[in-house]
Amino acid sequence: MTDIKVELNHIKGFVSDNQLDAYKKQVSDTFNTIYSRSGAGNDFLGWVNLPSSITPGFIEDIKQKAEELRKKSEVFVVIGIGGSYLGARAVIEALSNHFAQLIDTGNPKIVYAGHNMSEDYMHDLIKLLDDKDYSMTVISKSGTTTEPAVAFRILKNHIEKKYGKQEARTRIVAITDKAKGALKVLSDSEGYKTYVVPDDVGGRYSVLTPVGLLPIAMAGVDIEQLVKGAQLMERYCLDTQDNNNVAAQYATARQALYHAGKTNEILVNYEPRLCYFSEWWKQLYGESEGKDGKGIFPASVTFTTDLHSMGQYIQEGLRNLMETVISVENPANELRIPRDEANLDQLNYIAGRRLTEVNQTAEKATILAHADGGVPNIRIVVPEIDANILGQLIYFFEIGCALSGYMLKVNPFNQPGVEAYKKNMFALLGKPGYEELKASLECR
Repeated sequence: MTDIKVELNHIKGFVSDNQLDAYKKQVSDTFNTIYSRSGAGNDFLGWVNLPSSITPGFIEDIKQKAEELRKKSEVFVVIGIGGSYLGARAVIEALSNHFAQLIDTGNPKIVYAGHNMSEDYMHDLIKLLDDKDYSMTVISKSGTTTEPAVAFRILKNHIEKKYGKQEARTRIVAITDKAKGALKVLSDSEGYKTYVVPDDVGGRYSVLTPVGLLPIAMAGVDIEQLVKGAQLMERYCLDTQDNNNVAAQYATARQALYHAGKTNEILVNYEPRLCYFSEWWKQLYGESEGKDGKGIFPASVTFTTDLHSMGQYIQEGLRNLMETVISVENPANELRIPRDEANLDQLNYIAGRRLTEVNQTAEKATILAHADGGVPNIRIVVPEIDANILGQLIYFFEIGCALSGYMLKVNPFNQPGVEAYKKNMFALLGKPGYEELKASLECR
């Protein structure tokens, strides 16, 4: 059984029960396509049984390496882009103190590089690292993806100058292909500790591999509980391959709404710690479904903050929107609103109530208002935010994405469109072999 619930009360009036029921056979068939590995992109389905394949010994190895690095690191740099850093960042920020970068938590501060090409960002990072003891991981199957490769070249130079090559080797962990690629060759020649990115797990599905687990362990998160949560959801999905499955309910609801003209999905959270979880979700669904002229456009907001910026558009703008709300039932802490005798702000009517009660009331009020305004709402309910629940939620969204992508009749595991900008960039920068394309682009 899973701790995640899906509520579809607020899509009624937008799609009928009959429309949802029409997906019943398709759900069973799609589960079969996934588990039999007979669909498009089947060579990238390693994530399906990944949680159950993670052994206690493997977790212990990750934890030991993290502990070794934690002892000599004030800062830990995660070099990667897309799925190579978003999953880790999503979990780390969801399970950390909101102000972890400003207080002593007993853990290294986790910072990120290789996910942009900003010269000022890299300059500021180097200035920070000049005065801090640090270590880093570089994450890339090939070692030649431009953004992380550039960042690693710069930071490798910095860490070797700071500590010397011998000590620098002990502070660098490479997460890469098991047998080939530039980063694998370099790691072998330099003697870096190396973890493998499985061949059959794409970047956006890789958070439960060393790609995510090492940085998450460095942040002090219980990776054993994270994996156990994912294992629980994996077993649940194997046992429940029909419309009673919560991931299937989510997938069918969003497909039914998409075919009813709701082409944009907004993932809503009411907890700021879930902001980067939304960023991970956007990559997962955008890169998996947006192809062949199809796909639901993924966006995200944090309420109530964004009700004061995006709220007007959502309430009364173009009616092609649906919302999926991640609703957290129980916070980790308790804080009540005090009474004030002057009551100049006129808030004494809620004095004594917990902030969570007000937050959850805002959630309910917003769902009702948006549904009345023509925006259907799917509600995903979790009891709390902890490592086990996040593990469940990660696998929930992954299996939901595979189901939804196959229902859409696209390959949910490739990303051919991502290569278009890269070819143009290589040509414009003068990379050998792109001379003809460069001449064509310069004429435009």
